[in-house]
Order: sequence, then structure tokens, then C-alpha cells
Amino acid sequence: MVLMTSEVTAFVRKSSGLRRDVSMIDAVSLNLASMGGGAALGTIGLTTVLLPSISGVNLVYGSVIAWLLTVPQIVVYTLLANRISRTGGDYIWVSRALGGMAGGSLAMMGMVCEIFAFMGLIALAAVFSIGSVGVALGYPWMLSLALPGNTPGSNPILQFIIAVLIVGILIGISVIKPKAGFKLLATFSIFGILAIFAAIFLLLGEGQQAIVNYVNTLNAQGANVTYTSLANSYNGPTFDLNSTVLLLPFFALYCYPWFNYGPAVGSEIKTKSAVKWNALIASLVTFIVVTIAFGAMYYAGGFAFINAALANTNLVYNYSLNFFTLAMGASSNVAVAWLVGLGWIAWNLGILATNCIVVPRYLFAQAFDRFLPEKIAHVSPKYGSPTTALAIEFVVVTFMIGAASFLYGSLVSLYGAIVASFIYFVFVGLSAIIHANRKEKGGTKGLMAIAGFFMVMVNCYIIYQFFAYPAIYGGNTFAYGYVATSFIVGVAIYAISKSYYSKRGIDITLAFKELPPL
Repeated sequence: MVLMTSEVTAFVRKSSGLRRDVSMIDAVSLNLASMGGGAALGTIGLTTVLLPSISGVNLVYGSVIAWLLTVPQIVVYTLLANRISRTGGDYIWVSRALGGMAGGSLAMMGMVCEIFAFMGLIALAAVFSIGSVGVALGYPWMLSLALPGNTPGSNPILQFIIAVLIVGILIGISVIKPKAGFKLLATFSIFGILAIFAAIFLLLGEGQQAIVNYVNTLNAQGANVTYTSLANSYNGPTFDLNSTVLLLPFFALYCYPWFNYGPAVGSEIKTKSAVKWNALIASLVTFIVVTIAFGAMYYAGGFAFINAALANTNLVYNYSLNFFTLAMGASSNVAVAWLVGLGWIAWNLGILATNCIVVPRYLFAQAFDRFLPEKIAHVSPKYGSPTTALAIEFVVVTFMIGAASFLYGSLVSLYGAIVASFIYFVFVGLSAIIHANRKEKGGTKGLMAIAGFFMVMVNCYIIYQFFAYPAIYGGNTFAYGYVATSFIVGVAIYAISKSYYSKRGIDITLAFKELPPL
């Protein structure tokens, strides 16, 4: 009878109510979109122009180093997802290892509040990409969509409307037809990858002369640079380890650690193989695609030119120079140029779509444990979707989009709040060590503990780089204050929730001593 009471009071109900509709492709696509390989290729210049020096920075080697450093994290997520496959993914692992207050507050900081801010900014980035593609394809009137709200010539009202419509449509699909939301996301991911390969083949096929012609065309339009002047301006080596390592936070921000989204819908995944392998597959695909894409840029454009061009503020800011625009500019085929441009847009939409699906799952999992109000764990019996959590996401993200649309110069610094997620990953690694010592035996115990240790070390180093180079990665008092406040809010929520339910005879700490039902 005591066990029965524990089962009744520990969680909101005896089953999650979510449907097991997520396929291998869906789970991998969640990770592919969240890892944002296309977004990295589209925004690389916005980081390289801020580096103290571009000399010796090698994007191919940087990608290889960054991926290798995430191997311990791949091991942790693969092993833990295989053992504890629940909605909320790593939130469940951390809260069961460290307790409800720590686990709930860390997830609130690193995977809810931080992502809400990121979604507001990435929704605008999707609009910016639409404008940039339009301008690159010969529609100068779309420049008002490509320029941030703090820049003369931008149209923040129209940007806000388009961004909110995009988010509203994506969340609406996730509410009414969750399965269709996953399929749409898979479409974005597959199309985005195809577009990247189209751009790669285009660069390799058109060759250096096409890039020379494109840059000289920009010069004629007022860019005040030529291919030769840029290539001759670079006199550094093709690789310097210290310079290249400065880009690790860039790869961490966009790419390789973000395979936690598949595990976050663990209880909805159909097959054990999809649960086990989605993180590794997505990470490998992203690594291959991004590394080859940067290699194609170097091969077609020449190392000296590419590095000099990506350090040229005029080309990066005023002509949106990146992997996609370089390929579109070099293309002699309008249809292929359109494919590449639409692929760039698809990547930004995919990032939004994956967050529209996953962030409400974190809210749902926290409410299911009664860390958050239990009404947030409501699942529509008709649609099988966490409707309340999705509604909360839409309201908060709409506010974030509005703030960023009109205060972009100030709000853009919230990109620096991404450091919260790496702090969270440190505790995921610690949780893996604790779980290994408590639950595992033999070789698996050692492997998980060692992987968890190196995961902690790598993420601590990434955090150090964020704090050491705030001018590059957006860190400032505002961003760090947002991070600290979100953690404090999480602690306060836990204290209030524990007090509220204890008065009703429910001990919420019981939930964090056992796994939630499927």
C-alpha cells in the first residue's frame, strides 16, 4: 500500500499521455536541426570578423578538433539514453542524480530560459536569411528584411510579423498534428543537407574563376575589394593551433554538442535502435557535412582568399558573405542558386521547428515531476500533444521576438547566454559519473564514468573561452545576469512548489527518486 501511495503521489498521473510516434529519421532530424550545421555555415563570418587575428585559423581542422572533443559527450548521451529513455532526456538524468532542486533549476537555466531567448533571436535570424537570400538572388527591396532592427533601412515591424507567423505556424502544427511536426522537421533537415551538398558540388564544379568573377562583381557594386587584393592581403600560415582553438566556442554554439534533442523525446521514440543511435548518427552527419563544406570553400576559393574574405567586415556585414552566398554568387545556374538559398532558410526554420517540439517537452517533464505547475503537463487527449506547454512557449517566444525586433542592438547580446547550456552540460557529465557509480558494473561503469569526466572537462574549457573572449561570443553583464536570474528563478520555483504540495500531503522529492512512467 505504501508503494501504491508513492506511485500515485510522486507524479501527476500514471502515464505521460504522449504517443510513441517518433521514428529513427525523426529523432535524428531533431538532433540535426538542433546542431545547426547549416546555421554555422551561414554565420561563420559573424564570428571570424571578431577574432583578434584570422592568421592560421583553419575551419576544417577546427571542425575536426571540435567534433573529437564531443566524443565523450556522445558516449554519455548514448549510454544514458539507452538506459533511461524518458521525455525530458537529460533533465531526468540530472534531477535523479543531483535531486529536484539542482536538476530542475539547472534545466530551467540551461534548456528552457536560455532556449527561449535563443528562439526569439533565431526567429529573426530566419527572417534575416530570407532577406539575405532575396538580395543575393537580385531582389534589393528585401534588404529591409536582412538588416537587424538597429540598422538604418531595416523594417522591424515587418520582421516581427513574419517571425511570429513562422513560430505560430510551427507551434500550431505541433499542437494539432505532432506527428506532422516531426515530419516537417525531417523535411527541413533533409532538404537543408541536400542544399549544402548542392553548394559543395557547385563550388567544386564552378571553380576559382567563378568566385573571382563574383567578388569582382561585388567590387563593381561598391564593395571596394577584389579577389586578388583579398588573397594577397593574407600572409599567415594555413594552420595555427592556438588561433584555431579560439573557434571552439563557435562550433560548440552551433554544432556538435546539441544531440540532446533526440533523447529529450525518448519516451516517444518507437524503436530501441533509434533511442540508442540517434545522437551518434546525427553527430557524424553534421561533422561530415560541415567539415566537407568548409573544405570546399578552401578548395574552390583558396585558403588565403577565404580567410581574408571572412575577416572583411564590409563583405560580411554588407554583403552577407558566407558559405551559402559564396556558392550562390559563384553559380551559373539560377535554379541551383535558388536551391542553395532555400536550403539556408530551411536550416533556420529547422532550428525553430526542433525547439518548438523539444522545449515544451522539458516544460512537460518538469511539470510531470511537479517542479512546475502540474497543468503544464496536460496532454490533449485528441491530439496527443502537450498543449499548455506549447502555448506557454508561443507567448514567451513572441515576447522575445518583439523585444529583439525593436531592441536588437541590446537583445542580441543574449546569444552570450548560451553559456548557460554549457554549464548545464557540465552537470550532465557529473550526473553520468554519479549514475555509473550507483547503477553500472564492469566495463560500462568505467566507460560512462570516464566519458562523464572528460565531458565535464571539455565543457568547462568551453565555458572558460566564453568568459575569456566576451567580445567574440557576446558575453556581457546583461547576458550573464539573464543566466543567473534564470537559475535563481528555478530555485525559487522548486521551493514554492515543494511548499505548495507539502501542504496538500504530497512530497515532491519522491518523484526525483524514481523514473517517471512512459
